[in-house]
Amino acid sequence: MRLRVNPIACTGHGMCAELLPELITLDPWGYPLLASEMVPQALAGHARRAADACPTLALLADDSFVAGPGVRHGRRHAG
Repeated sequence: MRLRVNPIACTGHGMCAELLPELITLDPWGYPLLASEMVPQALAGHARRAADACPTLALLADDSFVAGPGVRHGRRHAG
């Protein structure tokens, strides 16, 4: 899973950092900073809840991203 923030939609509520402090901190103005886009499997449920709780839907949890050998640009390639 990969997390992304839409900086245009984000208005700095900070709820994401409260729900997922392991991966998200806030800058001085209250906007999220991601420690990493990649979400460890153990935090996947928390990441989904944080994305679902975002009041402006600016935090996106991308479940289609596959990590592992043979991965390029977030997609698994055959061969």
